[in-house]
Amino acid sequence: MESSAPPNLRKHLHILSPDQVELVKLLLDNGQTHLFQHWPDDPALDHHHINAFFLQIAKLNASYPGGLASYIKTARQLLADSKAGNNPFDGFTPSVPTGQVLNFGDDNFVQLEEQGVKEAKNAAFVLVAGGLGERLGYNGIKVALPAETTTGTCFLQHYIESILALQDASSTTEQGECKREIPFVIMTSDDTHSRTLELLESNSYFGMQHGQVKLLKQEKVACLDDNDARLAVDPHNKYRIQTKPHGHGDVHSLLYSSGLLKEWRDTGLKWVLFFQDTNGLLFKAIPASLGVSASRQYQVNSLAVLRKAKEAIGGITKLTHADGRSMVINVEYNQLDPLLRATGHSDGDVNCETGFSPFPGNINQLILELNSYIEELSKTGGAIKEFVNPKYKDATKISFKSSTRLECMMQDYPKTLPPTARVGFTVMDTWLAYAPVKNNPEDAAKVPKGNPYHSATSGEMALYRANSLILRKAGIKVDDPVLDEFNGQEVEVWPRIVWKPKWGLTFSEIKRKVSGSSSITQNSTLVLKGKKILLEDFSLDGALVIEAIDDAEVKVNGSVQNKGWILEKVDHKDISIPMEIRIRGFRINKVEQLEKKYVEAGQFA
Repeated sequence: MESSAPPNLRKHLHILSPDQVELVKLLLDNGQTHLFQHWPDDPALDHHHINAFFLQIAKLNASYPGGLASYIKTARQLLADSKAGNNPFDGFTPSVPTGQVLNFGDDNFVQLEEQGVKEAKNAAFVLVAGGLGERLGYNGIKVALPAETTTGTCFLQHYIESILALQDASSTTEQGECKREIPFVIMTSDDTHSRTLELLESNSYFGMQHGQVKLLKQEKVACLDDNDARLAVDPHNKYRIQTKPHGHGDVHSLLYSSGLLKEWRDTGLKWVLFFQDTNGLLFKAIPASLGVSASRQYQVNSLAVLRKAKEAIGGITKLTHADGRSMVINVEYNQLDPLLRATGHSDGDVNCETGFSPFPGNINQLILELNSYIEELSKTGGAIKEFVNPKYKDATKISFKSSTRLECMMQDYPKTLPPTARVGFTVMDTWLAYAPVKNNPEDAAKVPKGNPYHSATSGEMALYRANSLILRKAGIKVDDPVLDEFNGQEVEVWPRIVWKPKWGLTFSEIKRKVSGSSSITQNSTLVLKGKKILLEDFSLDGALVIEAIDDAEVKVNGSVQNKGWILEKVDHKDISIPMEIRIRGFRINKVEQLEKKYVEAGQFA
């Protein structure tokens, strides 16, 4: 090793620990000599910085499956493919995969919901929450953002309350009492870990047992300076490697290395559900989707929505190679159309007779069968097929504008599965299943009219729309929405209807709690915080808030009329207004309401 080491490095070797010497050898063997060229000739100098350097190298080596040698080898291959312009889909022919399209509220949907609720006690939930809300114009962690401002419930609280409602309903269906806690894992990052823990602890884990919740923190990966995959040195610290996030695909290796998967299998669990951080509608789709996984025995079930051809959302696609290989994966929308054209579909991605593309829209929510998942990860160590996206300075593709890194995505897990794997999808109505919050007001306002804004404004309005449509389907007369504009986004404004997950987890449960002839006007607000609130022959024109303990049965009937809660427009540039409010373009002025609380067991009207 000494012969290959730069002269200044050789002078340090005698004072390095055996572990540090091994790391030096690892770096030299993998073409990283440049990292030592600036080291001082005098070993007594910069000793503290050199120790910090090796601590970082050791961490980067330990946190990546196969270590830095594997990372560098993969990077060189992917960078060479990128420079050559190689198409990762060469030799593959796309076709529509097998899946199930559900219609909300019909007999099949209700049956699958009931089956999914029974299966929920055999499931674990994994939330991928490594990102901050900067892209939203919000400086906190995204899961702390209110999903809606009628009650101010944040995304994390909503998710936990939904899991607890599933836990209660699942055990009650067969055992009468809740006996099994549903595990909940949150993947965090350096940016979100401490703030996520603080949010949980300051709110008593939103009612969940502390032991149910596990936080797994993903590490960053080394940045790359050039096509030779030389590790990028921090311009502000010559003893530090630049690092960036590796992507949410890390969740698979973290789960595998944590040992949790085998623990879950040993306790009888069958399913792992993965979801992302700011889709407030998701749990309306989970019971039926889990029912599909169970009834069709899917090893991988991708939750999807109907998508228009060429819409900016990836399509679930079956790819069959000329050599016989096949896989069902997400293909990004800007790759799907040219892939179809290149394989004999002259029109590319077009709508079929349903008015939608036959390739359903991927929403990055997965249900995996646990045994086959463990079997696959035992082969791969949790490593997911990666990609690289360097920004080149010019057409020669020799130099980068800035350092790049390898990335991986959670939904690319099926890429390594054998063709015999049972991989499918479940398609839901978009209004029921998908309203992500990811764009700031400025970017959302630039979205062409008719396309989804995916902003805090549209995400909140989508919740009200879904709840209104569900109550309509259950038999309540809910007024049509009005169109209004907030932060430059034209949206439908439905009645502000919100309920806790324990009130209405499934459609059949909601139907059982609705009877008679009831109506809700467009400017009304209805908040239901209780398990046994029954809506019978009532009319609402204003604001009604009902809160009840689980043992209190409350029948709501008669007429409620008051001045209600009013939406008032705000300017997203007005820094005197809290950030989580101004990114929506409105705040709620609670002028007048009827509020009822029931804190004792019994029956009430």
